[in-house]
Amino acid sequence: MILRTYEQCLKAVSSNNIIVATDSKKILNFLKIRKINNILTSKKCLTGTDRVAEVAKKIKSSIYINLQGDEPFFNPNDIKKMIKFALKNSNLIINGYTKINEEKIFRDFSIPKVLIDKKNNLIYMSRSTIPGNKNNKFVKGWRQVCIYSYPRKVLMNFNNKRKTLIEKIEDIEILRFLELGYKIKMLKLSNSSFSIDTKQDLKIASEFFKKKI
Repeated sequence: MILRTYEQCLKAVSSNNIIVATDSKKILNFLKIRKINNILTSKKCLTGTDRVAEVAKKIKSSIYINLQGDEPFFNPNDIKKMIKFALKNSNLIINGYTKINEEKIFRDFSIPKVLIDKKNNLIYMSRSTIPGNKNNKFVKGWRQVCIYSYPRKVLMNFNNKRKTLIEKIEDIEILRFLELGYKIKMLKLSNSSFSIDTKQDLKIASEFFKKKI
């Protein structure tokens, strides 16, 4: 999956601007053989964002785009759109979102749903069915698209902290920023990508990959 995600990134940016961060020496050796830029991070990283924060300590940049290895079918055009927006808004924490078109996705607890205000700032993100109603009907919904952009100074505050209460309950790392009082700008992206978080996701991904071959 990591190699596939890397290949999607290559469709958006040059290899010089891509670094694969991992705490696995096995993966590191795999990357070195293929001459892919890499950094070995500690096993103490709580989330992918903590891992990016470790990278930020070693490599200075105004922004860091975080695309994690469980996104093998991520849309390269979404990567380009995030980079373009982030470069114009380098002081903002940015995350992607898209509209939910199917009720089964809205009901899937492995998929984080988002609420945003009229200025596209994140209000809240949850694995629960939000926005909800007393009739438990699916009316409208939006889900997270798992690509992030962070300013360096924000990552320095994020790293080396324990998971915050709601972040730990929901198991959604971007909530740590929200709980620490940061604003998060949400950028609308396509709905073509999906994370592989469960065995069912892996099965769907395998079938999807076969169709692409």
